Amino acid sequence: MQRKIWVIIGFSILTAVSAFAHPHTFINQKIRICSDDKGISGFNIHWEFDEMFSSMIIGDYDVNRNQILEKNEVAVIKDKAFSYLSNFHYFIHIKIDNKPFDVNFVKGFAAKIKNKILIYEFFVPCHVSAGNTFKQIIVATYDPSYYSAIFFSKQGGAGLDKTGYRSDKYEVKFSVKEDKSTKIYFDTINPMALFLEFKIKK
Repeated sequence: MQRKIWVIIGFSILTAVSAFAHPHTFINQKIRICSDDKGISGFNIHWEFDEMFSSMIIGDYDVNRNQILEKNEVAVIKDKAFSYLSNFHYFIHIKIDNKPFDVNFVKGFAAKIKNKILIYEFFVPCHVSAGNTFKQIIVATYDPSYYSAIFFSKQGGAGLDKTGYRSDKYEVKFSVKEDKSTKIYFDTINPMALFLEFKIKK
């Protein structure tokens, strides 16, 4: 029971964090850009956790110890170790043409184990219609307390979701770089972010 409490504390910012805090949970992230007939529809998020956090969550919720998360086990993980992140917009901070967009819910949560590593996957709805000029979306994923550190994967950290993507309809440019307009952890760190620009292809 005590371990479960510390897992929850370690992955959230429900408690005060001192000036000497540093990351205790590390997340390797991939983002896939999704589109529909009107424009951008949202983002598929893929999180791979560090070995220690993975071990704690798997130890607590893989009840039959088979290194497979069954449907009922995933439901408990969602309820006990994921849903409270809604209080912090799931650590996902979006700006559309420099205007904040609050992530208040996500869809399609899934959890699985691969080589003893815990993986979360979920979809962030963010509908932005395409126009004749470029619109910009910035997606930065971070814990403001810096208790959890989220990094873009070095291989395929960002990309287009090929399922249903309308490459014939939209012109899309994207890159991953520091978000100079945002500072976290006592204004000492600029988080990495996905910078996306898109418009109707002429």
